[in-house]
Amino acid sequence: MCLVCGEPNTINHALICKKGGYVSLRHNSLRDRTAEIMRITCKDVSIEPALLPINGAQLPPGSNKADNARLDVAARSVWNPLEKAFFDIRVFHAPAASNRNLKTIPAMYLHHENSKKREYNGRVMQVEKGVFSPLVFSTSGGMGKEAGKVYNRIAQKMAYTKGQKYHDAVSYIRKRLRFDLLKTTVISLRGYRGKPTPAFDPEIDDLDLNLIPEG
Repeated sequence: MCLVCGEPNTINHALICKKGGYVSLRHNSLRDRTAEIMRITCKDVSIEPALLPINGAQLPPGSNKADNARLDVAARSVWNPLEKAFFDIRVFHAPAASNRNLKTIPAMYLHHENSKKREYNGRVMQVEKGVFSPLVFSTSGGMGKEAGKVYNRIAQKMAYTKGQKYHDAVSYIRKRLRFDLLKTTVISLRGYRGKPTPAFDPEIDDLDLNLIPEG
């Protein structure tokens, strides 16, 4: 039994139980890594920026109209110079009951992307005068199409500004995100045990991503 909520402590339950902080840990790890990657090539990167009040703006049905609404990451010059872009992260677990009516994994990614867009896209465009992209991941390590476009764009900018090869940059970004996701998923299954040991986690900006010398 789950010691926190009393439900049967299955693998599926361990990955979706919202008590104990493991779901938030998984989400926040991806949020912080995304901001770290964006700081290499983008401007004015911030975590959990507060959105402007709507002040009577007519937003589409389903929009988040709360005065204290926040998104996970914001940055300028992601897509166009000085344009402000906002990003919100969601990690879903395919076997969860909420995904039961979605028959395929691609359908799940699309459903969660559209859910985020309904909630924030209209507000970001009309009130913030920016652009919005949902970053959807699964607990198995995959990412949605929208997320893939965002990280591919960051890799392009990294390759251009830092003199890296594009395939090295995009491979590095995807591996870092997947290792973060794997690490926090394993923690959800096993729990936190023992005293943490210092990890070798160098600044991305200091790395040469082409680790194999050319002959």
